[in-house]
Amino acid sequence: MDDLIQLITHQAIPYRVIAITLLAITAHVLVVLLRLFVNRFLLSQPKKQLQKLKSFTTLTSSALAIVIYFFSLGLILQEIGITLSTYFASVSFIGLAVGFGAQGVVQDIVTGLTLVFSDLIDVGDLVEISGQTGMVQSITLRFVQIENALGATVYIPNRTIANITNYPRGYIRCLLDVTLRGDDKVKSQIKSRVQEVMSNINEQFPGILITAPSVEGHLKFKSGKEVLRLKFRIWPNRGGPIETTFSKELTAEIKRFDAEFQDWMIAVSYEAEERKSPITPRWSWNKVSTQADKRNAAK
Repeated sequence: MDDLIQLITHQAIPYRVIAITLLAITAHVLVVLLRLFVNRFLLSQPKKQLQKLKSFTTLTSSALAIVIYFFSLGLILQEIGITLSTYFASVSFIGLAVGFGAQGVVQDIVTGLTLVFSDLIDVGDLVEISGQTGMVQSITLRFVQIENALGATVYIPNRTIANITNYPRGYIRCLLDVTLRGDDKVKSQIKSRVQEVMSNINEQFPGILITAPSVEGHLKFKSGKEVLRLKFRIWPNRGGPIETTFSKELTAEIKRFDAEFQDWMIAVSYEAEERKSPITPRWSWNKVSTQADKRNAAK
């Protein structure tokens, strides 16, 4: 390194300027490559706590790039007779002026740092921010990037973030209870029709489901009422089709062999669920799961 510095200092000014510029670009490229390598490694890890490092790596690499070019510009100006003290003083004055004119950008950066270090959200979280709901893909100095239920990538400027709703389970649990009435034959027919209608919902409403629906089981309450409980893991605020279209279709099918079946005999509710293991997402950036995870997700 000392030999390289001596070699550069003994060159003419134009060559020294070119050498400093090339060193700055090389350092920037190395920082970018290191960030890509770290992010690629983190994306292959199923542990959520490691995913937080992805945001920290992005912020750190951006800051390093700014520092590299800041000092490189100072060294170049020093070669043409402007001292570093003058450069730093000028930059401080210009930075103050630019800061007033770019308050939005400064606010983006401050908010981005707050999001990363305050543990409000992490990469992979299901969140609702500024009216947009989706999975967090990245948190940068300027934007929070999420992927919504339609597969679209949404960039939310950090300064526009006022309220954040974080769904730590990664989904909303929607329960649909179908009343079982009549003799065993009628109950069996109801179960059969429910299974058939439910098998189509994943194709009919792909934009609301995070995983395929499942049958929770035949439940009997203390009052004697019996229900067949279905479980749906859905996107937030996406339960409308289950409450309306799916429930009505199911009611119409049951009425074919049980004319006295009423609309109120199908009830929809929502609740939080203690998730014991990660649900295997459909998104490309996090497909790593164990066989045990898959079995638990199917329950």
